[in-house]
Amino acid sequence: QVQLVESGGGLVQAGGSLRLSCAASGSIIEIDTMGWYRQAPGRQRELVATITVRDSTNYNTHYADSVKDRFTISRDNAKNAVNLQMNSLKPEDTAVYYCNARWYNSGTWGQGTQVTVSS
Repeated sequence: QVQLVESGGGLVQAGGSLRLSCAASGSIIEIDTMGWYRQAPGRQRELVATITVRDSTNYNTHYADSVKDRFTISRDNAKNAVNLQMNSLKPEDTAVYYCNARWYNSGTWGQGTQVTVSS
């Protein structure tokens, strides 16, 4: 079974940066794709970014239009982790950020980490 633990959330002023990390443990060899989603109060959970995590020299990434050119998702193979570098943060980025891992017939979520961006 795969377990995901997020870290790196916090409070930052608009224009600042945060770096989120999602550490995976368990049967990580099964994972095809990992990503970050976020959910603000009163809104549905939405995709932020995804990355393929197969043992390959080439990874595919996808970003929501709202974070493109500001956020970067990456894979840290040595630490079995996926990171999300968030730059030029805006108040509308405020949400609980959840790490997600998917494989052929299942998936799992982390517990989430709060990101708050003040104006």
